[in-house]
Amino acid sequence: MPMNIRIRALVVVFFVAIVSVIVLSTSGCRPADPTLVKIVSSLPRTGSAKQQSDTIVRGIRMAVDEAGGRVGPFRIEYLDLDDSTAAAGQWTSEAEAANARRALQDPDVVAYIGTFNSGAAKVSMPILNLGDLLMVSPANTAVGLTKPGLGAPGEPQIYRPTGRLNYCRVVPADDLQGPLSADWAKKRGVKTVYILDDSEVYGKGIADLFDERCREVGIEVLGHDSIDAKAQEFKSLMASVKAANPDLVYFGGTTQSKGGQLAKDMVSAGITGILMVPDGCREQVFIDSAGAANLEGRCFVTFGGLPPEKLTGKGSEFVERYRKMYGEIPEAYAVYGYEAACVALSAIREAGTKDRRAITDKALAIRDFDGALGRWGFDANGDTTMKTLTVSVVKGGKFEFEEILDAAEEAVAAP
Repeated sequence: MPMNIRIRALVVVFFVAIVSVIVLSTSGCRPADPTLVKIVSSLPRTGSAKQQSDTIVRGIRMAVDEAGGRVGPFRIEYLDLDDSTAAAGQWTSEAEAANARRALQDPDVVAYIGTFNSGAAKVSMPILNLGDLLMVSPANTAVGLTKPGLGAPGEPQIYRPTGRLNYCRVVPADDLQGPLSADWAKKRGVKTVYILDDSEVYGKGIADLFDERCREVGIEVLGHDSIDAKAQEFKSLMASVKAANPDLVYFGGTTQSKGGQLAKDMVSAGITGILMVPDGCREQVFIDSAGAANLEGRCFVTFGGLPPEKLTGKGSEFVERYRKMYGEIPEAYAVYGYEAACVALSAIREAGTKDRRAITDKALAIRDFDGALGRWGFDANGDTTMKTLTVSVVKGGKFEFEEILDAAEEAVAAP
């Protein structure tokens, strides 16, 4: 075993030992309520990601409300936890770890919906795994969380100290989004690209996958740089990008890691190529921060799944209920929050017990779920079987659906 893997393993063992002491010393403080089940979410409820997390929480609440506040013989209590801080303006490891410990130590908590950020998932996954507590993410896309051989050394085993699975996600991972984005660029006639990323788990991960696929399909990568997301502006960087004269600039990152500012500085620098960003920027705040005029017709965003306006069946029914309740079309991730909650409720109902392992097993056994996202299931890694990727373009200050990309690398133009 390489030295870095041994070090990771030792860290995990030490970490597990510490958390085990905490759990054993606190789990007996209060007996479980036999009539109650709690579902918690851990999302960035403070700072720049609040708009996205607001819609996810609304989706979760809608699922609980539709169940009438009960599942099987249990009444449901939903707790909306914040894994961000006002000081940081985003999620922090300390806040996420505190949420995971709080959930693990509460005998009534049987499902944990989160996280929004893939980096945050790395913090809470090994903690929740100790108690076999079901973790359903509506937004994590980093491949290393679930897929052996595609992430960093030791992933995903380091997140499973018990050796058992308890994590699943209802959104497709970046091994779909990154490569298909490059395939889309190739079919659009892009010959050169300049790649930027935010150095974070999600952003750098998807940028690396995009980079790799570009080289495979013959798109020349003129440069690949990581930015400092704490910087106020990127004018000097954009001067270098302009000198390279790429057909496309790709940013692996989110609105919160300065996607909007990058787009604004790109236009100011006089770069004529198009801009492509991943799902972490598919929110109205990204358009507002960049300035709609700067993105008009030249900014394309990918998303793992269908945008709200293209959902059908139960998905379109959800969108209509959301619109009537909140007076607006939901952001893209709202339906994933709703679906994650529906998965948790279905697993609790099927298990008919508060036993965490039984509930987790029922969730991971889902193979033909008829939900708001269509018919889908979980594979052996806890990943969704959905393989749809969509591309939207910014027009009129909004995201406008453009086309669907499938896993067979065929683009189907929107009617």
